[in-house]
Amino acid sequence: MDSNAWGLLALFLVLLGLIAWPLGRWLAALCDGRVPAWLQRLERPLLRLAGVQPGASMHWRDYALALLAFNALGALALYALQRVQGLLPLNPAAMAAVAPDSAFNTAISFASNTNWQGYAGETTMSHLTQMLGLTAQNFLSAATGIAVAFALARGFAARREAVGQGVGNFWTDLVRITLWLLLPLSCVLALFFVSEGVVQSLAASIEVRGLQDTATQTIATGPVASQEAIKMLGTNGGGFFNANSAHPFENPTALANLVQMLAIFWIPAALCFAFGRIVGDIRQGWALLGAMALIFVAAVVLTTWAEAAGNPLLAALGTDPAAGNLEGKELRFGINASALFAVVTTAASCGAVNAMHDAFTPIGGMVPLVLMQHGEVVFGGVGSGLYGMLVFAVLAVFIAGLMIGRTPEYLGKKIEVHEMKLTSIAILVTPLLVLLGTALAVGLDAGRAGIANPGAHGFSEILYALSSAANNNGSAFAGLSANTPFYNALLGAAMWLGRFGVVVPVLALAGALADKQRLPATAGTMPTHGPLFVVLLIGAVLLVGLLNYVPALALGPVVEHLMLWK
Repeated sequence: MDSNAWGLLALFLVLLGLIAWPLGRWLAALCDGRVPAWLQRLERPLLRLAGVQPGASMHWRDYALALLAFNALGALALYALQRVQGLLPLNPAAMAAVAPDSAFNTAISFASNTNWQGYAGETTMSHLTQMLGLTAQNFLSAATGIAVAFALARGFAARREAVGQGVGNFWTDLVRITLWLLLPLSCVLALFFVSEGVVQSLAASIEVRGLQDTATQTIATGPVASQEAIKMLGTNGGGFFNANSAHPFENPTALANLVQMLAIFWIPAALCFAFGRIVGDIRQGWALLGAMALIFVAAVVLTTWAEAAGNPLLAALGTDPAAGNLEGKELRFGINASALFAVVTTAASCGAVNAMHDAFTPIGGMVPLVLMQHGEVVFGGVGSGLYGMLVFAVLAVFIAGLMIGRTPEYLGKKIEVHEMKLTSIAILVTPLLVLLGTALAVGLDAGRAGIANPGAHGFSEILYALSSAANNNGSAFAGLSANTPFYNALLGAAMWLGRFGVVVPVLALAGALADKQRLPATAGTMPTHGPLFVVLLIGAVLLVGLLNYVPALALGPVVEHLMLWK
């Protein structure tokens, strides 16, 4: 890495810390119900209309059922909207109904906070579908993830509640997170994007003349800035345009590019600070944040180095190796900003891209793939990153307990057989979906038909697609033709099970922890806020990833790298 790359990384981390710290205070207040009275008066009519009592805590099963029912209805509504969009207003380009398999995949994708797109947005979705369907789900799926994180944090913080209680009220959490967090931040960020040149219009397109004034070009437009803001803040990633954040109407300037990366990590980083406040020990939040930051920095360094090294085959043909690998990258961003963006978007479950990951070098493309396969707990998605890392924290203290011969504890809560069963389920759901789904795709003609590049890279394309879907990221290697009935069904199932197959055991874990007595720390209690625990936590995250995915990675990017540099 050169000095410019180090400077960009340092600037990003410093700015992130400055904006995440105060937001963490507000998130902790939302979780604890310390909402100002005047805001409560504004939200009360909505809660009353839904028949919700704000202070009533739900059994974890009721919380989970409400969450599942709400997201299932959201997916059904989005599917229906796509199927009838040709009959509805705000369709200036006269978009026809979306095909059933594509509509199914997209509905699952946006309801699960994955935002995988097998279609080109500017030629498939009407303005109404983009606004009422996709953008609305961006808000609601993000709020769902934060609500689950709140529930788990309450489980750790609870002194002792009635059996199965203490995880909060899903409807109250959903309303407050949407109204008092996501909506105001999105409004401010959307206005900033408009000031930078991001399009916000209800027109279908604009006509422009080329530099030689000999021909005109039709360029699609639409309500982009409003979707762009929540796309980043909610770690959604679904782009209005097919080129996503590589499109100048979505990401026009270097400043907009930096702000988009900061927006992706803003809430996940702030949730670490909020967690420390909720459990009464801010050092616990710093420990989680430290583990995330160390893995993140290592990933950025490796990706930037790999892309700066370039392609040896091109160098053999006389290309200057100092130029690095610029294939698939916007020259206005270059290698450093593209590599940083790729790591940010796959460390979080965002999936927005400002470069084509399929064009990265084998090692440069493997790093985003590995980040997704570790469950995207390196900051991760809004809410999902925190509760995912807390699951690994439970695993880490369990391993430590085995080594020293003590009953493991985390934040004063004993980790026993029931909690470890739930932790194991939450950790193993996504690897099973990724590996079984990849095996199915490479074993069937329908799966192999979508491969554009045979050999190791083609295998990487399928592995990346399943890793992205099951871990709710949404980015793609882009060389795989995935908008087919087979892949729409397979990836749709992976997205739904990858999201809610983890959420349910996490909520069950929250309920189990809330029912436990919070024990005081003793001389024999292992501290979970120091450097030793940070190292142990990083080790647990890496260990699970290596055990699950090394054989699959060896068949894809590792083989490709060895063939390239032989």
